[in-house]
Amino acid sequence: MSNGQSQVSTQPAAPASNGNGTPAIEFRHLHRYFGRLKAVNDVSFRAYRGQVMGFIGPNGAGKTTSMRILATLDVPTSGDAFVNGYSVIDDPDKVRKIVGFMPDSFGKYSNMNVLEYIDYFARAYNLAPRARRDAVERVLVFTELKKLVEKPITALSKGMSQRLGLARTLINDPAVLILDEPAAGLDPRARIELRELVRLLARELKKTVLISSHILTELGEVCDSAAIIEAGRILASGTIDEIQQAQRATQGRATGAAVSVRVLRDVDRLERLLLEQPQVSGVSVVAQTAAFEFSGDDAALCGLLRHLIREELDVIEFRGRSETLEDAFLAITKGVTQ
Repeated sequence: MSNGQSQVSTQPAAPASNGNGTPAIEFRHLHRYFGRLKAVNDVSFRAYRGQVMGFIGPNGAGKTTSMRILATLDVPTSGDAFVNGYSVIDDPDKVRKIVGFMPDSFGKYSNMNVLEYIDYFARAYNLAPRARRDAVERVLVFTELKKLVEKPITALSKGMSQRLGLARTLINDPAVLILDEPAAGLDPRARIELRELVRLLARELKKTVLISSHILTELGEVCDSAAIIEAGRILASGTIDEIQQAQRATQGRATGAAVSVRVLRDVDRLERLLLEQPQVSGVSVVAQTAAFEFSGDDAALCGLLRHLIREELDVIEFRGRSETLEDAFLAITKGVTQ
């Protein structure tokens, strides 16, 4: 994971960082018990400025509880969580000034339009009149809600409602964003648009985003890193590549990509040729297609294709498929519930 130190000029400066940089988000041996239920059980991981970190797990795994603690809406049984070096236990007021939390569902008020709703939350942060107007304008432009300012919020589509929730979350210009299932219930176009907004927040505005979702293909495309949680425990964390490589190593598999080759004829000869290659393993044949693991680099993969063509095989399809975040999730989790 890349290192860095989050700082926004309108927010309090974080405590001095160590040599590796202060994490924008840090969970440190976090526990949260409800009676005998260990909803969060020794959770530890970090994210740094400008990263999008996926928080992945089944329902009841402890994601929302962890996020609520990070947003200072709940307190841990033991352990701690930090935002830009500030403890949610010791410095909750400082944390609230630099964090924005978008829950999976949020309150709406039937007598408000879009502009009134956003202005209401700007006033809740006690912004001065000019700063409040600037903040409202900024988030309306960013979320493309300006054309809907007079529309009653109860009449918004699901996609526009999620944009409204994001605008509300951004009103105090937080350095860290906590998004709990923001894509739930969205149609494909709205999910794509939300994904682009998250990318802009991290890559252009350098905000740190902790995002949970059950749509793992979406997370895999937008996240720099991820933490996988099940039954309150973190099973894996790190960059997407690190998680995938660690899982392959645990399973004793090659660290390369999955590759498939489809030929017009002579699939038996294709299989024999593949089995002779030292960087090929796990060959399986279905119909006219051979699938296998290839441990070499891209240049070696090109060489393999040239070799098959020189052997006069009629190759009509040759493609690699890197493992996805969904593959890693299914391999790492066991379907355990609390």
